[in-house]
Amino acid sequence: MTAINSVLPWQQKNWGLLHSYIKQKRIPQALLITGTGGLGKHSLAKQFAHSLLCLKPQDDGSCCGHCNSCLLVKADTHPDLIQIQPDEEKKTISINQIRTVVADTYLKPQFETHRVVIINPADVMTASAANAFLKCLEEPTERTVFILISDKPNKLPATIVSRCQKLSITFPERQILYEWLKGQGIDHNQETLLNLMRGSILKAQQLSDEGLLKQRKDCFNDWLTIANHTDHPAIISEKWQKLPETELINWLISWVTDLIKCACGINSELLSNQDLAKPLQSVSQQLELKGLYGLYDRIISSRQQLGTQINFQIMIEEILVQWQELNGRN
Repeated sequence: MTAINSVLPWQQKNWGLLHSYIKQKRIPQALLITGTGGLGKHSLAKQFAHSLLCLKPQDDGSCCGHCNSCLLVKADTHPDLIQIQPDEEKKTISINQIRTVVADTYLKPQFETHRVVIINPADVMTASAANAFLKCLEEPTERTVFILISDKPNKLPATIVSRCQKLSITFPERQILYEWLKGQGIDHNQETLLNLMRGSILKAQQLSDEGLLKQRKDCFNDWLTIANHTDHPAIISEKWQKLPETELINWLISWVTDLIKCACGINSELLSNQDLAKPLQSVSQQLELKGLYGLYDRIISSRQQLGTQINFQIMIEEILVQWQELNGRN
């Protein structure tokens, strides 16, 4: 499969711009690809990298897939393709990782095309790593292209961002998503999936294949038992501790957001969880908006603490306690 055939439907305009860089021989020294998570930024970066490394690129900008360079890319052994990401045990990109890249860039690429360095996510470079990388940008070396990928470009130093060509991947129109989901073999629960993806389109297959929709429904039923005082927050929080943290928090946010909409009399067609509309509307009738806003603020604050040393089970239990108190006593 050539690179262009792997470009996602909503990336066609982005790919057209990247292709124009190649065609006009105006390859940026540094490219910053941004957009919300799950839009395929890394996938697009790799397509561009593969085309830059190809010895016989096609007229449409795609790599040939057959030259020696392409074969090395497929085998993940191309010496001029460097991918930098956080070490497995860490959540940051260290200065030592950047220093290694800098040392490599002082040498000429081994092939006659380019050397491509992909940094993903670029916004997790430590301060010292970012400073070392900035020096690398200030002293560009021969035929080296840096591709930075970030969901949170505002966390990158302005001095780095200013030296990058920007490429933003935006959320596509609904109809494009419906067609893409159908092409992935997902022709049921499309509306629910799109609402749950929260911008992360590539999670659709995961949501469908791994039964997360069922997990979500089970969690919602647990959520209702807390509201009805038929179960205890400590028991449910222990039950939930092995669930994917980000997904669970996003589910809670979506349920509370929908409860607020219901309490305000907003049409059920505008709810994110349309398949749960009836129980949400029923529960909302006994709740006060002030309390819902307070619960929403707590969950949002909890999401910001994900990835820290906070005890996830205790955090969830505190949310559930507040939710139970909000529903009063039967």
